Amino acid sequence: MKVLFVLEYYPPHIGGVEIVFKNLCEGLANRGENVTVVTSKLGNTKAFEIINGVRVHRVKAPQRGARYWFTFLSVPKVFTLAQKADLIHTTTYNGAFPAWLAAKLRGKRCIITVHEVFGSQWKHLTDLSSFWARLHQFLERLIISLPFDKYISVSQYTADCLKRFGVNQSKLGVIYNGIDYDLFSAGKSDGETVRQELGLGDEFVYMSYGRPGISKGIEYLVQAVPLITERIPDSKLLLILANEPKDRYENIKKMIKSLIIEGKIILLSPVPRDRLPDYIAASQCVVTPSLSEGFGFSAAEACAMEKPVVATNVGSLPEVACGKYILVKQGNPEAIAKGVERIYKDEVENSDRKVFRWDECVEKYMQVYRGLNEEVAEQ
Repeated sequence: MKVLFVLEYYPPHIGGVEIVFKNLCEGLANRGENVTVVTSKLGNTKAFEIINGVRVHRVKAPQRGARYWFTFLSVPKVFTLAQKADLIHTTTYNGAFPAWLAAKLRGKRCIITVHEVFGSQWKHLTDLSSFWARLHQFLERLIISLPFDKYISVSQYTADCLKRFGVNQSKLGVIYNGIDYDLFSAGKSDGETVRQELGLGDEFVYMSYGRPGISKGIEYLVQAVPLITERIPDSKLLLILANEPKDRYENIKKMIKSLIIEGKIILLSPVPRDRLPDYIAASQCVVTPSLSEGFGFSAAEACAMEKPVVATNVGSLPEVACGKYILVKQGNPEAIAKGVERIYKDEVENSDRKVFRWDECVEKYMQVYRGLNEEVAEQ
């Protein structure tokens, strides 16, 4: 089967969506499928290369607003490659239109994976002006309203959001993302070395990691640090944070300085993914302070390592959290602080384990592909 993916970003760009499609594309390639990706060309990445069996074409665009330029500049490449594809697979947001358009013009089936739907939350979850928030809300609705052949959501929460947007139940499916349990394994991780490298001694360490995106709530975690310090003086936040979006990253740094808590936070750039479990193991708990969440990799990965989690009670986080975890109110530093304190005092019960495997994820996508191809054959 020849599958063409149209994705605004693909590794080495950092993000949860990139993790999803790297594992899906390479998982399909390992099964002998012909997989091609069209994505944005960032930095010194090559215009074309084959990565672990996946053919990756990168479209050059102005660095400023590259993801938005991709919507338009990718159309010629997607249209050309779509001719030989059996089907086209895209995701929200900026790859959706060129994928749908090429599928329409070439007579191909097209599916979209929807990770998260903001809807009316755009004006509450972003730093955008009222005009730009409404524009993004309109464009989101426009993309979802395109007649894709199949909509795949990464959680039941996202599926419910799509239903409210009017997506027909017959076109809707839920496929949870996977977790690499060989990598995120407590028994294979070396947290002690990390604690020595960072000079943490016997301090109570709570950590968070990812991108400072509009819905990730990192600012509320930072605001919780003084409150946590009052209750757990010998504590420190280990914050592994990507520097994109740059404006939000710089705002986080300014907030840390204005709160005079530099000595209570270790701010690190993203570490190699194969070392991330060591940093999780070096911490007593992981905090996922999201304002909205379509899946929640940081919570699911920490739970896979049997690490206690403090997560906001929003989106899909109640679906993926397991083991020792506490759900707290979103956008509330006091609630986050109380959650961390409860972990510190071990005031939490152990719940049943939940498992999300990549091989099951890939197989479920294959079933969707086969179903669409069978529909074509019957016509």
